[in-house]
Amino acid sequence: MDGKSLARVVAVIFVAVAVTATALEMTRKEERPHDAATQLPAALAPSPPREGLRRCQALGEVALRDSGCLRLWAEQRDRFLGLNAPFATSASGPVTSPKDATSPEAR
Repeated sequence: MDGKSLARVVAVIFVAVAVTATALEMTRKEERPHDAATQLPAALAPSPPREGLRRCQALGEVALRDSGCLRLWAEQRDRFLGLNAPFATSASGPVTSPKDATSPEAR
C-alpha cells in the first residue's frame, strides 16, 4: 500500500469516527434538575438597577440632567471597572469626574 492510499484510508476512518461521535452526542438526552428549569437565569431576571437604566434610556437627553440617572450610571461604571470604593456622590449635585492632570484646563 502506498502513502496516498494509506492517507485516504486513515482520513475515511477519522471521518467515520467523527460522524459516529457526533450522532451519539446528538441523541444523548440532557438531564436537567427540576429546580433549575423553573428559575430564570440571573441575566434574564429583572433587577432594580437594570430597570433604572431602562428608565434612564427612555428619558433620552433629559437623563443627562437627572440626578438619579447620573448616580446610577456612576455606580454601573464603577462596577464595570471593578472599583471597590465608588466615588462619593451627593444625590443633589451632578456627578463630575476628576480633572485629568494632562488636560489643558488642569495646567
